[in-house]
Amino acid sequence: MSSTQPHYNASSTWTEIVRLLRWNKPEGRLILMIPALWAVVLASAGKPPAVLVLVIIAGTIATSAAGCVVNDLWDHNIDPKVERTRTRPLAARTLTLKVGVIVAIIGFLCAFGLSLFLNPLSFWLCVAAVPVIVLYPGAKRVFPVPQLVLSIAWGFAVLISWSAVTGSFSQGTWLLWGATVCWTLGFDTIYAMPDRPDDKRLGVNSSALFFGRYVVVAIAIFLASTVALLCALGSLLALHWGYWIALALSTLFWSREVLILGRSAQLPAKIYGKLFRENVWIGFVLLAGMILGYRL
Repeated sequence: MSSTQPHYNASSTWTEIVRLLRWNKPEGRLILMIPALWAVVLASAGKPPAVLVLVIIAGTIATSAAGCVVNDLWDHNIDPKVERTRTRPLAARTLTLKVGVIVAIIGFLCAFGLSLFLNPLSFWLCVAAVPVIVLYPGAKRVFPVPQLVLSIAWGFAVLISWSAVTGSFSQGTWLLWGATVCWTLGFDTIYAMPDRPDDKRLGVNSSALFFGRYVVVAIAIFLASTVALLCALGSLLALHWGYWIALALSTLFWSREVLILGRSAQLPAKIYGKLFRENVWIGFVLLAGMILGYRL
């Protein structure tokens, strides 16, 4: 006897939850972790407490996972109409909205539990970050450059981690915060570029649409600003040559990305994805440089 009802099992449900959390695509988890690790290394002069590093790593994983679910809850009726996102679990209806809400709550509760290990300033920064994370997906419906909202959310990773070490902010904090905001605007605009036809059709805002034919120029400005702020930061903290080598390599690769983007108004989608993922290991090159900057 056959049935027209879909067949569910625990294994497939957990597989879909992994996909919902984007744990099958670790780039998005790592790229939030990177500025948090930058901050904890620089604020501690290259000697971060091991326990704090573990708390920050776990916290960024939990927060970014919850943020992904919130994004998919907002977009569960839009994602099916976009080629890149139509197979996401909530868009494809392989998971229910109820499961999505439960998973998001669990993610935020895990992040909350980890935030209790931090000092009061860092804890309240964690609390302040939650509305930004929750409201970001809605920003693309009303705000012309929603990537700026995402960049501010990313910037909280710097503020939380730096203050977790020092209990306060300094000039270096804000230079790193600015660099993180500019970097995020750069790589997330690249990420948004293949979706431009779908976003325009659906009336969804993005920085890739907002800057129009000047989008590559905008990305170049964002990445150049990142380099300028990181140069100022390295000078302020008197970091050694290991940092400057890492920054020079990063600058070369960012320049190459801009040149690739300038080849055509619309490249194959896989090229944009590759350039986005490239920023993950560029971030880790900079992290290595920050560590070496206190030693070499």
